Amino acid sequence: MSKQDDNTAETSINKASAINENPQKEIIHNVFVDGVKKPRNSPLSKPAIDTHLSKQRPNNDTQNTSGFNRRRFIQGFGTTIGMTAVGATSLGLVGCDSDDDDDRIDTDKTISFDHGVASGDPLSDRVILWTRVAPQNTGSHTFAVQWIVARDEQMSDVIAQGQVTTNAIKDYTVKVDVDSLTPNTVYYYQFMVGDQSSRVGKTKTLPVGNVNQVKMAVFSCANYPAGFFHVYADAAKRNDLDVFVHLGDYIYEYGRTNTDAQGNTVPAYASANASSIAREVMPNKEIVNINEYRARYAQYRTDLDLQALHAALPMIAVWDDHELSNDTYSDGAENHQSATEGGWDDRKLAAVTAYHEWMPIRNEVQSEIYRRFDFGELLSLYMLDTRVIGRDEQLNYTNFTKVDSNGSPYIDTEAFTLATNDPERQLLGLRQNNWLVSQLQQSTAKWQVFGQQILMARMLIPAPVILNLSNPNLGLSIIDYLGLVNKAQTNPSMLTVEEKSILAQPYLPYNLDAWDGYGSSRERLLKAVSSLNKNLVVLAGDTHNAWASNLTNEDGVSVGVEFATSSVSSPGFEEYVPDIPPSTLQAVLTGLVTDLQYMNANQRGYMAVTVTPESCQSEWVFVSGILKQTYSSEVGKTLKVIAGENKLSS
Repeated sequence: MSKQDDNTAETSINKASAINENPQKEIIHNVFVDGVKKPRNSPLSKPAIDTHLSKQRPNNDTQNTSGFNRRRFIQGFGTTIGMTAVGATSLGLVGCDSDDDDDRIDTDKTISFDHGVASGDPLSDRVILWTRVAPQNTGSHTFAVQWIVARDEQMSDVIAQGQVTTNAIKDYTVKVDVDSLTPNTVYYYQFMVGDQSSRVGKTKTLPVGNVNQVKMAVFSCANYPAGFFHVYADAAKRNDLDVFVHLGDYIYEYGRTNTDAQGNTVPAYASANASSIAREVMPNKEIVNINEYRARYAQYRTDLDLQALHAALPMIAVWDDHELSNDTYSDGAENHQSATEGGWDDRKLAAVTAYHEWMPIRNEVQSEIYRRFDFGELLSLYMLDTRVIGRDEQLNYTNFTKVDSNGSPYIDTEAFTLATNDPERQLLGLRQNNWLVSQLQQSTAKWQVFGQQILMARMLIPAPVILNLSNPNLGLSIIDYLGLVNKAQTNPSMLTVEEKSILAQPYLPYNLDAWDGYGSSRERLLKAVSSLNKNLVVLAGDTHNAWASNLTNEDGVSVGVEFATSSVSSPGFEEYVPDIPPSTLQAVLTGLVTDLQYMNANQRGYMAVTVTPESCQSEWVFVSGILKQTYSSEVGKTLKVIAGENKLSS
């Protein structure tokens, strides 16, 4: 990302205090300029606000009745809370240093906050606040945006406030990094432009020291045309959570239609019901440039359930592949064709820029999204990138499929094993891997939790079944293979030579897009964790199904556990293998895969993960459906790992 001029991140900072007039020591304010935090020795000029903040909020949110007006805003209250205003992208935000900030607002244009508010990347003393100004007419105009933070939802106990600006360069998005906050504390925040006010959002800082419990909801794979975001709605209504964790596929890049092998126009992935439920994507084509990515985020953020989620608690997020393009790797993606869609680097830059504009995320180098969050002495959460930074291109079984002397296809398991265990083959990349190991060494937290995209556990199934999954005309279906297994157990003398050969074939990874396709990378990381004697829990998404597994090294020793969430709306195995009842598939896979302890093959949902000094527990919460406006939810399964045991228990 190119750097901008030093004045692009300037912001007005105003003295504020708690209404209880507890004096605190004056602190030094900071701003980010060119990605570097620089001190400011005094607040800048105070912005003027001519409106009361008593406007009714949408979605039945509590009305602001504080009577917080211009006079109260510009008064010095005595207590100063620091803040850092940052641009929604590396482009930064232009500041307002004069006392004539009212002149910067075009009162002839109607604006609204159509995309809600959000907070994210909480630390013990700071949090990112986000919104977007939606002008009636876009153009070159710059909007001055006021923000306030309070201890109460009525916004009367104000502790911090300020002003930033935004314009079309940032897609009218705004980010404010409010600092000098109190650990483990709930705050409320709101934005204003002229007479217009956003809804009030709720956020929370991270705890420090001795922490007895942390509870987080974990999401992945929200496909707008696939169905309603009831999963988000359910989590937003809870009052027992501390933070939301999103593991990626926050948006999808696909258009409305595809062309099949016969040349027919058919609905795009997960879009068969989009028209009937009024959730067709905008733009209607696959998104490849900055304006298209921005438009797709804008559509997602008009969803009221997603808005409710962001307004309820801070989110710690990381991307998966669809924020860029399906099956992304460092130098390209399966769903990117340079001949018709332009250079990969251009598309990646557009996607990453839009992501940082629209997500409440804090990091100075946009491509390096990995970062760590400490919840006191209880847990360290590491958000990792298994997609963009260091991943080598995925392997493909087609390259390892051969034909024997009888004309029967088979997988060259020796060549495949050598390829996946190539020590030069990378998933995290050397830089991120070294950072992670260093962070693990430094952390003294009870639990080490990885927030990342893909399944880390070994998911090995018989090679003939893998052939069949890749091509229905090859290999053997799961049901037929199980029939052979049953025959071998009950009447082995009746097995033919061919059947014996099938049963003798080895087990191989079913998903080469997961850690199974990067065996040496996984082994190095698990070895490092084991040598440090850490309590490891890996959170995963991506597959659209729920999983729980023990994480074993190449010697079969369990060194941690994995909890994988289902999707918000993207379809799972019920679409990929529709002929097998979900209960049958679940029984088959948990029987075939040694490390797999639980799976759900067909329901949409999220995980509620509770961490205490004694254990880390996951509840898999599922919704009844996503194609109707109404829904119900239930806990489908609960599993935990006891500290020091490194394996799952019920």
